[in-house]
Amino acid sequence: MKIRAAVTYDTGAPYKIEDVELDAPKFGEILVRITASGICHTDEAVQNQFIPTPLPAVLGHEGAGIVEAVGPSVTEFKIGDHVGISFGFCNSCCNCRKARPFVCKKLNAINFGGIQPDGTTRLHTLDGKKLSTFFGQSSFANYAVVNQNHAVKVPYDDMDLALVAPMGCGIQTGAGAVLNRLRPEFGSSIAVFGCGTVGMSAIMAAKIAGCQQIIAVGGNPKSLELAKELGATDTVNRKEVDDLVAAVKAVSLSGDGVNYSIDTTGVGACVRQSLGFLDFDGTCVVVGATGDIEFNVQNELMGDGKSLIGVIEGDSIPKEFLPKLMAYYRNGQFPFDKLIKFFPFEQINEAQAASDRGECIKAVLRME
Repeated sequence: MKIRAAVTYDTGAPYKIEDVELDAPKFGEILVRITASGICHTDEAVQNQFIPTPLPAVLGHEGAGIVEAVGPSVTEFKIGDHVGISFGFCNSCCNCRKARPFVCKKLNAINFGGIQPDGTTRLHTLDGKKLSTFFGQSSFANYAVVNQNHAVKVPYDDMDLALVAPMGCGIQTGAGAVLNRLRPEFGSSIAVFGCGTVGMSAIMAAKIAGCQQIIAVGGNPKSLELAKELGATDTVNRKEVDDLVAAVKAVSLSGDGVNYSIDTTGVGACVRQSLGFLDFDGTCVVVGATGDIEFNVQNELMGDGKSLIGVIEGDSIPKEFLPKLMAYYRNGQFPFDKLIKFFPFEQINEAQAASDRGECIKAVLRME
């Protein structure tokens, strides 16, 4: 079928909205009419090939919409279901069989290799040239073919799908890093470096978890104010201090650092600082794509009994975790809608630019 999609042809090139061909759903797949898609920094990282994915491609990996057709052997969904879409996984490797799809052994191949889990793509130009699929969905389009394993049924008929869309990656990554992986003790302390979508989601989750102190670390005064509204007990503006690690430790309850820290910046130097925020026996989580980093293992890690861990997609099982986040939102405990600014699909390049300039925390495209 002919659909409208934003195609990325070359490294760093702007999105080009045009007609492309989408194949019908195959075994275990559903056709989703995409009504909204979040824009994530991971899309931009691929667009600029910091994370290599074969081009040309249709990016977008925070989609939501309505099921319009189902392929053979689809048992979980029916036409008319409202769904959110998350990351792809094989559902057959040893990690997937242990209900750990976030560390699927084919995670990178499926999400960044330009293919669906069966090794093929459903997207083509009108003259028949292959277009890479992204995250098993390619939601920068008005339709997507998705494996049923990667879709999440929305349990509330009145839930705006434009709010469901960004939950599929950035929001579940930040919230899941706290609620699924760290599981902080009640009354503990945490510092979150970066007040974007992932960082703000971690802050809201830390409040839900009962952290006594939540320190937001960033460089945008407006974002830091919003962080306090969302649950941060303290803020540190990195642009206003000479020694960021010392500044965070100075405001920590113990005076020696926090129990947990999360780095959402994807900057090696910031990861090192996030590790430095910790008190003895603390744990630092890295959730962003980060390049090289150098630090002294004895003095900055092992000597203080610290842990430095990488967390993918918030250690989330989306079919279970996203409905929980929706419930928190509806109960007023997870007001992530305060992060979002909506744009029409045709303004996808403007939406990304606005996000880059810090004019909005989370840009979400309304496709119709």
